[in-house]
Amino acid sequence: MSNPVIKFTDFYYGYLNSDLILKDINLTIEQGSFTVIAGPSGAGKTTMCKAMAGIVPAYYGGRYAGTVEALGEDVKGKKVSDLAMRVGIMLDDYESQLVSLTAGEEVAFSLLNHGFAPSEVEARTQKALSDVGLPGRENYQLDELSGGQRQRLLLASVLAIHPEVLILDEPVSALDPDGAKSLYELIHKIYKEHNMTVIIVEHDLNSVLQYATDLVILDKGKIVAKGPFAQAAKITYGYPNLRENLPELWQIKFNLEERFGITLGEWRQEADAVSELTEKFKGGQRS
Repeated sequence: MSNPVIKFTDFYYGYLNSDLILKDINLTIEQGSFTVIAGPSGAGKTTMCKAMAGIVPAYYGGRYAGTVEALGEDVKGKKVSDLAMRVGIMLDDYESQLVSLTAGEEVAFSLLNHGFAPSEVEARTQKALSDVGLPGRENYQLDELSGGQRQRLLLASVLAIHPEVLILDEPVSALDPDGAKSLYELIHKIYKEHNMTVIIVEHDLNSVLQYATDLVILDKGKIVAKGPFAQAAKITYGYPNLRENLPELWQIKFNLEERFGITLGEWRQEADAVSELTEKFKGGQRS
């Protein structure tokens, strides 16, 4: 049974004095999915995230048509701070979202603003910091934390409010490959443990391939592919100019399928590809 947590209906949006950024957006994101949004630079991915959280148009104005629903409610006219208690968002410019002096104050900030009791704030702060691998760091000054740790801190501040939907815009953009791998392992662990819906904007699908359940591809403000990952990836491969947005493994997979007229599995790791190709082409012959 369908249970959408985010729903766009005939949605159009343009910032003040700009062309339309999003055009004719119709999209449903189901509860419990791990949805990845990808596409070329400037396609409208970040704006779509802001629309889900009510930030667009509330903070930016501009031209707006259609509807965006979050957890069954139209986001238009809702206070962004109230919506944030159910739909948490972490934007790519994470440093600008940090507002406090210490790690503990950062996590507690939103909770205190919404009237949580001090004991509840303390418990949630400790749990959130522990969840992101920063236990016991409550009294650390922000400048005592590395860039990767500050990124995890912001994630903790979002998790502390116990959102039903977690939106992350390019969460590993400032990290090296090992840091990106570690953070995505953490995000997936949290996704499983908290039974939440995760929506991620990511330009490098290689790093998130093994976790994605669904895929949305944007190009020039329009959705060109959406749905379960394999289905949407196949549609995307039909657009030569968009193939580079797919994981390298899947570009190889689709190329081999076309070349040899075969059907290959849903490779999520290099080991999957090696295993299947070794079996199919053992002895130099296609089996």
